[in-house]
Amino acid sequence: MTESLAGKVVIITGASSGIGAGVARLLAEHGCKLTLAARSLDKLDALAAALPAECLVARADMTVPADIDSMVAQTHERFGRIDALIANAGIFIHGDFVANEIQDISDMLTINVDAVMRCAHAVIPIMQAQGAGDILVTSSVAGHEKLHRGPAYGASKHAIETFVNTLRRQLVADGIRVMSLAPARVANELWNLTDPAEIEKVTVGAQHYLKVEDVAEAALFMLSRPRRVTIRNLVIIAKQQDV
Repeated sequence: MTESLAGKVVIITGASSGIGAGVARLLAEHGCKLTLAARSLDKLDALAAALPAECLVARADMTVPADIDSMVAQTHERFGRIDALIANAGIFIHGDFVANEIQDISDMLTINVDAVMRCAHAVIPIMQAQGAGDILVTSSVAGHEKLHRGPAYGASKHAIETFVNTLRRQLVADGIRVMSLAPARVANELWNLTDPAEIEKVTVGAQHYLKVEDVAEAALFMLSRPRRVTIRNLVIIAKQQDV
């Protein structure tokens, strides 16, 4: 049994490419009304024009608190409610910790952790007034495993997992579900994979990467469970990935 998402109002951050754009495409097919948020207006406008859904395009830099507040306010003003937040925006820094610029690491923590909390903090009162809502955070397998190739990134995702698991307990009585979706490597721009033939090679062929569509379908599954069911954490990896 699934819950229909038709007419649901969903904010997606980091919607201009990768997982965010993939989730937007799938939710649009299921009748959602979408706020597409990212820094790149050109990409957002092109995506919105291609979707079979009512869309609000919101330029939002996740390092700017006023942009986050504006994104939420615009959505509520336009649609009258907010049924789900998909806090997907994030950046990835890997390699030796000491070789990374400390300011780059700080910026990553701002986007991967602080912005997620700010987005959640902004939508929760609206969802509480409605008596229902979903907060789905794009995490990472690095939030569940101790991957030595990216200590700072892993720290940001472990922080997110703790946030999701504890916030869920605080909001359960309000009818708000809080969930995390933790993929391993995804064949997209983050890994410089944009050619369809190459993506097919590393996903269906070698099975070392997930497709964006795999992650989008997982998000759809989580959001469409009956309200009595919360999938608190979902880890999704490619079959042959060594994790």
